Amino acid sequence: MKALVSVSDKAGIVNFCSELVKLGYEIVSTGGTFKVLIENGVKAIPVEDITEFPEMLDNRVKTLHPKIHGGLLSLRENEEHMATCKEHGIPLIDMVVVNLYPFEKTINSKDVTLETAIANIDIGGPSMIRSAAKNYQSVGVVVNPERYDTIIAELKNSDSKLSKETKESLACEAFSHTARYDGIISSYLEKTLMSKKGLPDFLSPNLQKISDLRYGENPHQDAAFYKLTDTKGLPKLKQHQGKELSYNNIVDIEAAWKIVKSFDLPCASVIKHTNPCGAAIGEDITEAYTKAFECDPKSAFGSIVGLNRSVTKKTAEELAKTFIEVIVAPSFDDEALSLLSKKSSLRLISLDDFFNNDPSFEMKNIDGGCLVQTTDTFKVDMNNLNAVTDKKPTAKELIDLAFVFTLVKYVKSNAIVIVNDGRAVGVGAGQMSRVDAMEIALSKAGDLAKGAVVGSDAFFPFSDSLELAAKHGVKAVIQPGGSKRDQESIDCCNENDMTMVFTGIRHFKH
Repeated sequence: MKALVSVSDKAGIVNFCSELVKLGYEIVSTGGTFKVLIENGVKAIPVEDITEFPEMLDNRVKTLHPKIHGGLLSLRENEEHMATCKEHGIPLIDMVVVNLYPFEKTINSKDVTLETAIANIDIGGPSMIRSAAKNYQSVGVVVNPERYDTIIAELKNSDSKLSKETKESLACEAFSHTARYDGIISSYLEKTLMSKKGLPDFLSPNLQKISDLRYGENPHQDAAFYKLTDTKGLPKLKQHQGKELSYNNIVDIEAAWKIVKSFDLPCASVIKHTNPCGAAIGEDITEAYTKAFECDPKSAFGSIVGLNRSVTKKTAEELAKTFIEVIVAPSFDDEALSLLSKKSSLRLISLDDFFNNDPSFEMKNIDGGCLVQTTDTFKVDMNNLNAVTDKKPTAKELIDLAFVFTLVKYVKSNAIVIVNDGRAVGVGAGQMSRVDAMEIALSKAGDLAKGAVVGSDAFFPFSDSLELAAKHGVKAVIQPGGSKRDQESIDCCNENDMTMVFTGIRHFKH
């Protein structure tokens, strides 16, 4: 019996091969693996003794040879195959033990070059894995070092042979392994070589399970948390304390995090069902959170809170005053952790790369497929707003206008947000009518609508919403513009001594 062994990850390989030798296997190996085995007293022969060719082209060609792949692919029950192998001196290989060049680790290294990444694309390894897995009835294929012990145990108990069930399981794992590997390479090259050529014709998103979740959107639905293996973001979260995260927790954490990381100033968001019921900027993070909470204290009960500064004891004291499900922030100092630990169910989440850039595209599943779009990364430039009314915005209004138009991007459409002095005072989210969204936002704002600014995620098709805003004392409006009735909206603002600016950018969020 022969086992062909070629591994990048050498962990456990010496002991595994030593046990294989005791069970009667002859080890055939390549390059670095052969050297490690010999140095540790494990009997092995180099692959070139089989191929009668040296490793060549800077080790790019080692095992791509008929005497290797013939020994893997030949059907044992096929007399013609066996005769061909005998005629050409092709030895049968009963087991392949391979793991691949560390491409994923390489591309996640700091300042990796394209040349280095390409050098770490394994060719021979995936070829051997696929050949062995295709012929799994005769060949055991091992790609996971964690299976070494169970494989040895089974071989010891079954006359050095693997069961049909084990070989089937190993083959499935092998094809998953190569599919994932190729997907990571494809994704990297698409980003590196094709980044300026629009969305790719084919996508190979590579997902790895992080953990099972308590349940999905509802308790009768199963759920799990997966990560895209070549991106940053929420999968790198660290949970310091609290109950296990649910599906809804993670969705809301993302909403809270995306809002606050959009601002350079200290910013806090208070999230319920992915919509902000409060958001504010302040001189420090404690002031920002206090202002955000005051936007809608009733809705803030049981919320998810996002903060874009480290949580200190001072901030923690404010956070501890109400029931919060989750807090996500760049970090928590020791005093804050100690104080908040008294709320044992409160989940504390930190992200080291809190301010990382958004991915280049985002996906939304539909029945039978998915939709893909580039991420909405538009940011307001206060110096480049198109003031379309007679009255122009003041410096203070410009700050609030920029804040509200960034914030409304994260509110479900139709969306209206009212901001006064750096904090949201009214949010109308997810309404079928923009008038309804305005009415809800104004009712939430109350007297704080006086002197406030309004942000709309899309244009106003009629002036009715703006007439409502004017009656409540709103002084400035920011919207994309683009309606056939824009002039009607402009006239309404002029008649009510209001400022209005156009951005030319819409922020629908479905």
